[in-house]
Amino acid sequence: MGPENAMTATTTTAQHTVLVSAPDFDPSAVFENGQCFRWERQPDGVWAGIAHGRRLRLRKDGEDLLLIGASIDEMDTLWRRYFDLDRDYTAIRTAFLQDTPLARAVAFAPGLRLLRQEPWETLCSFILSQNNNIPRIKGIIDRLCTAFGTPIPGGGFTFPLPEALAGLSVEELAPVRCGFRAKYVLDAARKVVDGTVQLEQLSAMPLDDARAALQTIHGVGPKVADCALLFGCGRLDCFPVDVWVRRILAAYYPNGFPEALRPLGGIAQQFLFHYERCHAASSK
Repeated sequence: MGPENAMTATTTTAQHTVLVSAPDFDPSAVFENGQCFRWERQPDGVWAGIAHGRRLRLRKDGEDLLLIGASIDEMDTLWRRYFDLDRDYTAIRTAFLQDTPLARAVAFAPGLRLLRQEPWETLCSFILSQNNNIPRIKGIIDRLCTAFGTPIPGGGFTFPLPEALAGLSVEELAPVRCGFRAKYVLDAARKVVDGTVQLEQLSAMPLDDARAALQTIHGVGPKVADCALLFGCGRLDCFPVDVWVRRILAAYYPNGFPEALRPLGGIAQQFLFHYERCHAASSK
């Protein structure tokens, strides 16, 4: 284990704190780039979130991350993979510097990285994201978890398993207030439960087959499928295209995104998306 992965643990009142070296991890860039919906910055600057059924508080301290509420065992078995801490982002950023639009995006947010989220939660979340904005998406997901998830010690709820949703009706999902998306969520849950869509196989399937499998779900098109594969299954060769990314491609890549960067296209897309969205917001 190299120095960039060094960690120590200390015990605070009733919970563990794990300290991990992560100089190129910027929580704001990671949690506010549209890839996840259950992290919130608190007034004291700490980020609080729920992932894989666990609560965590996280704070950046210089070049280190403080993971408050995690044990060393959880760091090794869950959080290291979730935060993608073993990937060499320095090498990825160096490769991106050869491309002018990407170089600009990397310079803007060098601490951005992709999370490795739970596949079902990611699929369901991006179904709910359609024609929606981030505050509304977060509200819908919060109501969904409160109504159908499992309470977590210390507060909050897990993301509901597909089995908890598959038997529901659209009317029973009405309090979540997800509108037309309710029938899509229920169809996704039923197809996962009956094995029509096998989420655990999507990471290894040929990419076109994985996309096709997800698009058997009502309401899942290419963009939602690619988001589920990228953020939930680690398919870095996915390049989700929404309105923002379509504009980016038209402006900077009229002949298509460079083939040489396609294997890391998902990470590149997030750098480009984050830069363009923040740049547009700051120019208003």
